[in-house]
Amino acid sequence: MYVAAVFLPLLGAIIAGLFGRAIGDRASQLVTCGLMAVSAVFGCVIFYVVALQGLDKPLIIPVFEWISVGDLKVNWSLQFDTLSAVMVFVVTVVSCLIHIYSIGYMHHDPGIPRFFAYLSLFTFSMLMLVTADNIVQMFFGWEGVGVCSYLLIGFWHHRESANAASIKAFVVNRVGDFGFALGIFGLFAMFGSVEFVNLLADGAGAEALKKTYQIAGYSIAGQDALNIVCILLFVGAMGKSAQLLLHTWLPDAMEGPTPVSALIHAATMVTAGVFMVTRMSPLFEYAPIALAVVTVVGASTALFAATIGLVQTDIKRVIAYSTCSQLGYMFFAIGVSAYPAAIFHLMTHAFFKALLFLGAGSVIHGMSDEQDMRKMGGIWRKMKVTYTMMWIGSLALAGIGIPLTIIGFAGFFSKDTIIESAFAAHTGWGEYAFWLGIVAAFMTAFYSWRLLFMTFHGKTRASSDTFSHVHESPPIMLIPLMGLALGAIFAGALMVDLFVGDKFKEFWGGAIFILETNKALEHAHHVPMWVKFSAIAVGVGGITVAVFYYLLIPSLPALTARVFRPLYVFFLNKWYFDELFNFLFVRPAFMFGRFFWKKGDVATIDGLGPDGIAATALRSSRLVAALQTGFVYHYAFSIMIGAVALISLYLLGVMR
Repeated sequence: MYVAAVFLPLLGAIIAGLFGRAIGDRASQLVTCGLMAVSAVFGCVIFYVVALQGLDKPLIIPVFEWISVGDLKVNWSLQFDTLSAVMVFVVTVVSCLIHIYSIGYMHHDPGIPRFFAYLSLFTFSMLMLVTADNIVQMFFGWEGVGVCSYLLIGFWHHRESANAASIKAFVVNRVGDFGFALGIFGLFAMFGSVEFVNLLADGAGAEALKKTYQIAGYSIAGQDALNIVCILLFVGAMGKSAQLLLHTWLPDAMEGPTPVSALIHAATMVTAGVFMVTRMSPLFEYAPIALAVVTVVGASTALFAATIGLVQTDIKRVIAYSTCSQLGYMFFAIGVSAYPAAIFHLMTHAFFKALLFLGAGSVIHGMSDEQDMRKMGGIWRKMKVTYTMMWIGSLALAGIGIPLTIIGFAGFFSKDTIIESAFAAHTGWGEYAFWLGIVAAFMTAFYSWRLLFMTFHGKTRASSDTFSHVHESPPIMLIPLMGLALGAIFAGALMVDLFVGDKFKEFWGGAIFILETNKALEHAHHVPMWVKFSAIAVGVGGITVAVFYYLLIPSLPALTARVFRPLYVFFLNKWYFDELFNFLFVRPAFMFGRFFWKKGDVATIDGLGPDGIAATALRSSRLVAALQTGFVYHYAFSIMIGAVALISLYLLGVMR
């Protein structure tokens, strides 16, 4: 069962990818979705057995010996503990629902077998990542999701924008992955192993602090070495989880089909960074500088992405920046050692973010592929089920609930725990994260209801032809939405006590390590009352402001944009990060490329190298061919010239 849960999606990808044309579209859909459904059932059973019932120690299932080079020996094994069981449950269930939804969403596409093969391969790569029992295997899964994201973002390869977005995602992630690879090298240099049983053993981090390491010819104290290695690992997480500076690929990833957006943002890819840092908690707990960096970057990302989400007009890009912001929450929770809160938010976020993306896909499907919210409005009566699902997803995203009770949507429990943990950390960076998290929560509620009101309410701004064809999505697309809605409503209340309650240590066991001195999560339950009510207060405030702006006084948005035009343009242009990176990196890279192309390829290779030699031979052969006229007197004349030339060379002494 454990092996099947991981490998059945791979089997589906192989069948659809290699034999899809032979078996046809429908069979490809049935095979991939059927195997994914079985994997999801197994994922639920694994979650129940491993996480809810509990295991005495992690379950390790060897698959085969993978790498053996000198001192480096790596086996491919599957590790199941509470952390990996939670991830397998989230990945398989959400991916299964997205697979089913894709049957309806992609039914007119000519590349159905290829699309479903990519989806299943994406899921397998993520499952390989989260069940790894060593960091090299994790890295292979890490690169696997990167490759699959490239294939899926650029799935509609006839679009230039999709090709550019897929390349951008691939290149930006390679920057982060280079840091991750350096971190792996550093770990092997420090510990002489890549197996988690050695890297994350009890006391391994504490022992590392007592040593001095010789790395690349330098002597580095244990504390410094651990901080450096953990920061390098986090750089990898920044790329994969789209944190500030390495975030620019995520909004452009919306060029892929909407189910791809849901899979990337909810269950796979972007959650990999959060999982990886949490898995490495026994090392990060002994690296305070690295944790401070994680806190600052996460909190800054939460606010930064929220500001951009305020002004976006593409329905999918609003939700994309929301993902970026919510990942920031997860990371600053990690930074204050509230790892269980981060994973809790990862789980709840998977349900309501997939719900929002698939709901947006339903809107796009019903509006003849229109994504601009400025060309929508007034469609809620024609899409009542989708409208209801989007409300549920938005309520969960905004974290709406009643404090001090178990009444609330999923995001209410997880986001509030993160904010309270940041306050309870009692550090300067914790306070920084707390206040930025509060401001971001206000913005989240505002742009969520801005999306709802612009999309579904008011007078329609769509063309009469488009509006007349607006329709509800078919059941094959709506049923997955309903399944995700159940998670967005109930997942928080059902799991809050286990994930972050008083007995969270017993639930997580040895899967997550927190130093006894880091009690932010424990103290989060005893913060002042104003802190407990702050997140819901700003959330309701954001919704109220959105009501005034987009329902009661619809002239306010344009007025605000005029009054605060510099700030509005700054946010609209995404803080000019794309322009900055183009100036600093992209243009110089192209300049170097053109220089070496002209001087190296054209001048050297084409002129003097193999191409030049070939060109000279070609010109010579043309001259010789010109003599082959077929006339006998021409050949006689050529013989005479040759004879004269030979006699002359002999008489001159050149030939003896």
